[in-house]
Amino acid sequence: MLAVPLIVVALFVLVPGLNSVRQHEAEPRIAVHRGDSFRQIVESLHDAGAVRFRWPLLAAGVLNPKLRNIKPGRYTVPRNLSSVALLDYLHSRPQDEVRLMIPNGVEQTQIASIIAGGLDIDSTAFMAATRDPKLLQSLGIEGRSTEGYLFPGTYNFPWASTPDEVVTFLTRQFRSFYSDSLQQRAKSAGLDENRLLTLASIVEAETPLDEEKPVVASVYLNRLKRNMRLQADPTVQYAIPGPARRLLFKDLEIDSPYNTYRNAGLPPGPICNPGPASINAVLNPARTNYLYFVATGRGGHAFASTLAGHAQNVQHYRSVRAKLLREQAQEADQR
Repeated sequence: MLAVPLIVVALFVLVPGLNSVRQHEAEPRIAVHRGDSFRQIVESLHDAGAVRFRWPLLAAGVLNPKLRNIKPGRYTVPRNLSSVALLDYLHSRPQDEVRLMIPNGVEQTQIASIIAGGLDIDSTAFMAATRDPKLLQSLGIEGRSTEGYLFPGTYNFPWASTPDEVVTFLTRQFRSFYSDSLQQRAKSAGLDENRLLTLASIVEAETPLDEEKPVVASVYLNRLKRNMRLQADPTVQYAIPGPARRLLFKDLEIDSPYNTYRNAGLPPGPICNPGPASINAVLNPARTNYLYFVATGRGGHAFASTLAGHAQNVQHYRSVRAKLLREQAQEADQR
């Protein structure tokens, strides 16, 4: 009498097609999250319509325990597999990867959103990893977070990566870029790693134009040499919670170590994650006497060596901005 149930189990476990999706149905997809149990994975397969019954998979897992070891990831379930073959497919399948682009100059809070939008990672967990003292120590970061070290670029990440893995990967991308020759150049300029990335992050935040970055870097280096306050708007922006907005005069009085209008020297750490062009600009600044710059209103900046020259540039910027606002108002009226 026992032979009949055993034969049924063997058929459903070993014979293709008996428990799999029908030929005319689309191949279902499932997501296996980190920490999911084997039974939860079986439930996901059943709920997705990949299998008709749960018990053949559970039985196959008992017969071959190693097949219960299924890596986190997203899987498209092929048709017409036996229960054993299906588990073997999931067990041996490499993790799928997601291609993500980390732009130059974004803060790590924005990177957390990018990562959470593409990978099986919660943004809160990612931010916790960027501030984890043990992880920071293992990465050789002396500051209180990885801000500045998450190297921009386009990368392939396993979908089921952990926050620690992503933070470590991005930091190591910076370490790979920061070659011995660049380190020697920074040392010659009197810049340790934190000061280099801090200044590069300000340059990154000030201008998107690569050709302008060495000139912007020269302004801040000239001000530092003269013990002048940097008075960098992006550092004040960083000190203000929430999304970026137009700064007000009262913002320049905010009590924060990142307020370079009130505090001399560089802020405590980077204000964003700079790309290669900004880092190289700090290490290879233009040779200028500039101490001031202001936006032109049409892209780029106007630079000056004197306060009088800067005042003229500011006036010109205001004139250009007023003209642009008038043109925009006229266009709106014509619609």
